Amino acid sequence: MARFLSGGSLLPHICITIDELVDQLHQGAGVVFLTEEALTMRSLALLASVLTSQPAWSDLPIVLLTSGGSESPANTESLASLSAIGNVNLIERPVRMMTLLSTIKAGLRARNRQYDVRDHLDTEVRNKEQLEKAFVQVEEASRLKDEFLATVSHELRTPLNAVLGWTALLRSNHLDEAGQKRALETIERNARSQQQLVEDLLDVSRAISGKLRLDAQPVEARRFIEEAIDALKPTAQARHLHVAHRIESDLRPVFGDPARLRQVVWNLLSNAIKFSAKGGRVLVRARRVNDNLEISVKDSGQGIAPEFLPFVFERFRQADMTTTRTHGGLGLGLAIVRQLVELHSGSVRVASPGLGRGATFTVTLPLMSSATQEKSNGPREGKQELPALNLRGVKVLVVDDESDTRDLLKTVLSRHGASVTTASSAAGALNVLARLKPDLLISDVGMPETDGYALMRQVRSLAPDDGGNIPAVALTAYAREQDRQRAFDAGFQLHLAKPIEVAELSASLAHLLRNGEGSQSR
Repeated sequence: MARFLSGGSLLPHICITIDELVDQLHQGAGVVFLTEEALTMRSLALLASVLTSQPAWSDLPIVLLTSGGSESPANTESLASLSAIGNVNLIERPVRMMTLLSTIKAGLRARNRQYDVRDHLDTEVRNKEQLEKAFVQVEEASRLKDEFLATVSHELRTPLNAVLGWTALLRSNHLDEAGQKRALETIERNARSQQQLVEDLLDVSRAISGKLRLDAQPVEARRFIEEAIDALKPTAQARHLHVAHRIESDLRPVFGDPARLRQVVWNLLSNAIKFSAKGGRVLVRARRVNDNLEISVKDSGQGIAPEFLPFVFERFRQADMTTTRTHGGLGLGLAIVRQLVELHSGSVRVASPGLGRGATFTVTLPLMSSATQEKSNGPREGKQELPALNLRGVKVLVVDDESDTRDLLKTVLSRHGASVTTASSAAGALNVLARLKPDLLISDVGMPETDGYALMRQVRSLAPDDGGNIPAVALTAYAREQDRQRAFDAGFQLHLAKPIEVAELSASLAHLLRNGEGSQSR
C-alpha cells in the first residue's frame, strides 16, 4: 500500500502504534489512513481527543478501510462515534487502488485549502493587531498633541499676563521709581521667556525638517561651558543653588558651532536648576575619555522615574503634563539637546537612581585630532568688531503694517542719526521709493494685499537710478529656514527674525552698509 501511494506522488508515513500516529498528527499530517482493525477502544479515545481539540479552521480528513460483504460493519458503533466528531471517508474491501488514491488526494487538497484558510486567518489576526496597535499610537499621539497645545497655551499666556498686567500699572502712573524699575524688569524677563519658548519651537521645527544649520569651527570646551554657566548664575543664585564646574586642562578643541554647543550646556544646566530644590547642588564636569570630550551635568534634584527614562529625550514628552505640575516649560529642551549633539556626531545619555535622587546627563563629543588641530591653528583672520552704527545722512524707508513696529524702528534709527520715513503697505513703500530715493529699505514680510516678497521683487525690477539696487532688510516673524531662503530669493540681503535686539539690529545694518550688496545672514 505504501509503495503504491509513493508511486502516486505522495509521501506516506507508516505508523506502527496509535501513539506514533497522534504524534504525527500534532506535527501536521495531511490525511489519516486507517484500517478498522486499528480502531481499538484506546486508539478511538486518543483519536477523539485529537479531533475534538482541532482549531476552528481544521477538519482533518480520515480515510478508513472497512471490511466488505455486509450491510453493516462489525464495529459499526465505533465508526459512528468517530464519524460524529471527524471528517471520515469509508472505503470497503476489496479496495480499488485508483479509488483509494483519488480519495486520499481529494483529502489532501481539502487539507491544503484548510491551511490556506489558517494562513488567511493568521494574517487577519496580525493585521487586526497591527491596526489596534496603530490606533493606540494615534490616540496616544493625539493625546500628547492636545496636552502639548494646552501646555504651549499656558506657557505663552503666563508671561503675557505679567507683561500686560505690569504695562497697565505703568500706564496708571501709580508706581514710584522702584515700582517702575520692577515693572520694566518683570516685563523684560517675561518677554524673554516668551522669546525662548518661540526659539525652542523653531529649533524643533528646523530639526524635524533637517534644516538646523551649524556654523562649525574649532572651539574650546571651557569657552562654551563657562559661558553657559555664567548666563545661568543669576537664576541659580535666586534659587539658592550651588553650581560648581570641573574642567580638565589641556582638552583638545571640538569642531562645532560654539553657539549651539553653549545651547546644549545651557539647556542641560537650566534643566538641572529647574528640577533642583532650594539649597541643592549642580556639578558640571568636562573631561577627556579616549578621543572624546565628555560633559556631564549632575544635580541633586527630584530625579527621574525609571519608567520615564526611555522618553526623556522625546519631543513634547514631560513626566508631568497635568495642570498641577510644579515645573513649567514645553518639554523641548532635552529633545533639542539630543538633536544638536547628534548633529555634532556625538551622543547624549541620562542616568537617575530614581525619584528624589537626582539625575546625570552626559554628552559625548568627538575631539579634534592633533593633525586637524594643527591645520586649524594656521593663520586665521581675526574676528573684526563691527563699528558702532552711524546713520547720519542716511535715508531709511521702514515698511510694516504694524504701527508699533514702525514707531519702534523709527525711534531707534533716528537716535543713530537716520532720516526715517515709514509706510504701512507695499503700495505706500513704492510711492516713497519713487519720491525720496531712500538709501536703505527695511520691510516686513507678512502684510495684507501685497506681501514683502512681492514688494521686493517689484523693487528689484526697477532701474538702478529708480532704487532697484537699494540695500534691503527683511525684518519678520517668519523665521524658518525656508522663509529665510525665500527672502533672499526675492532680493533681500538680510533676513532678521522678530523679536530682534536693538544691538543686533544696529550691528546687522552696519554690516550691510559696510559690505554693500550680496550679504546674507540669519
